[in-house]
Amino acid sequence: MIEPKKFWWMIKKELISLKRHPARLISILAFPIIMILLFGYGMGGEMTDLPIVVVSQSDGNLTDLTLDTIKSTETYHVVEVIDSLSDGKERVDSGEVKAAIILPSDYDDNSSRQKSVSLYLDTSDQMASQILESSTQGIFYRLSNMVAAQTSVSTQNANVAPSLGHSLNNFKDDISLHINRIYGNIKYIDFLVPAILGMTIMMSCMMGMGATIAGERETGELARLFMTPTSVSTVIGGKIAAKLLIELVRALILIFMAVLLFNVSIKGGFLQTFIVLVVGALCFVGFGIMLSARTSTQEDYAQISLPFSMPMMFVSGVFYPIETMPWILQKLAYIFPLTYLNDAMRGIMLKGQTLGDVWFDLVVLLGFTLLFFIVGVKRFNRDV
Repeated sequence: MIEPKKFWWMIKKELISLKRHPARLISILAFPIIMILLFGYGMGGEMTDLPIVVVSQSDGNLTDLTLDTIKSTETYHVVEVIDSLSDGKERVDSGEVKAAIILPSDYDDNSSRQKSVSLYLDTSDQMASQILESSTQGIFYRLSNMVAAQTSVSTQNANVAPSLGHSLNNFKDDISLHINRIYGNIKYIDFLVPAILGMTIMMSCMMGMGATIAGERETGELARLFMTPTSVSTVIGGKIAAKLLIELVRALILIFMAVLLFNVSIKGGFLQTFIVLVVGALCFVGFGIMLSARTSTQEDYAQISLPFSMPMMFVSGVFYPIETMPWILQKLAYIFPLTYLNDAMRGIMLKGQTLGDVWFDLVVLLGFTLLFFIVGVKRFNRDV
């Protein structure tokens, strides 16, 4: 039988307790706002302004018409129009742009033979590559129809320049589009698995350190440990080593199951994939140390960590490319370590890159790791 008066006092007690933990209160109030913004903008945006280059080796009215059409299409953000084929391919290979549209030297010839255009496409970003492929096919299909009908249109439409109508007068055939998928046909599961591995390491490391530090502080185990003449660095170092060992075993299981269940190929090699996961695990163990440094209970830690972990899942390109998000979220993505772990994992697993190719991502992750450990040790509350 519930006693109404005491029942009310229990509610009041919990609210007073919440008031005494401002970090938990702020998290409870802010978290729903953050999540609705991420779902509404981060996952619901349209994929536009994808960076590309156009390699134009021809000159003439058809080339001008094609360039104008490409530049006016919202799907593309034309970074530059260049004439060097090797430079265009290098920009795609390096990840600077998503694709290169190549207009050959005979593109503007007044001949009846078919015009051949190439799309040099980075397929490691599976969703972006699908959009680019579809949009490019649509553009050159429309151009084919426009050009094939140009003779009759040029005589009826005064807005069409006579020189354009004359130069396209002999062109009757389609424009063929050849697509060079530089990493082959990549399925969505191939795009997803590297980031899922990184996200799993992130969640397990952060939640694990919350249980280890905040949980032991709450149960009194940490107090008994500090009754011995043990330094903070020794305690934290031992916990880090133990947690890292656990995560190494977890990483091995994750990779093995991804290959076994989903037939995921690891083009860059098993060892390099494992090393990247180890660096990521070390980074997020440090993140957990920093967040748990002054939290007194596991509940406090959970409420504080969620506003960090959940946005990272949605903003760092785990499920959807970063390009689908509003520009402010795209900028925000690059202050989260998970973005760099995802980029390195996809580089190794999908593109067949080496550790040297993803050195920047690894350096950033190690920089975050150093920062997290320094802040965590400095802020660590030994008074329990």
